[in-house]
Amino acid sequence: MYSNRIALAGTAATLLVLLAAGCSSDNVLGPDNQLEVTNNTDSFQAQASNMVDITQTLTYTWQNTGTTANVDQSGAITGGSGTLLILDADGTQVYSRSLTETGTFVTTDGTTGAWTIEVTLSGTSGTLNFRVQKP
Repeated sequence: MYSNRIALAGTAATLLVLLAAGCSSDNVLGPDNQLEVTNNTDSFQAQASNMVDITQTLTYTWQNTGTTANVDQSGAITGGSGTLLILDADGTQVYSRSLTETGTFVTTDGTTGAWTIEVTLSGTSGTLNFRVQKP
């Protein structure tokens, strides 16, 4: 009888640990990261600082009256990974690049209208900074 109680207590403790792990949330952007997003027709910009082990996906709808966009990536990702994905108004991928890369890039041709900008952060540390503009 005593060994059954120990086994039951062990099972209950294991269940509690599993439940607690299942309830934990990822580290997401908060006030300390000073996220700033400017979303105007033909000009989009996002920046965040002091990121430490951030895991989150941010999705924005951006109006582009052109068929391409210039993308300027100037952040400093020091850990984890991040990806910038851009889809045109038809949902066709026109851009995908790691946020660890810096420089000025151009999307492929796309359809004018409401484009989707998606930022995927996975255990990301450092600074996020990019701009997307109609040429």
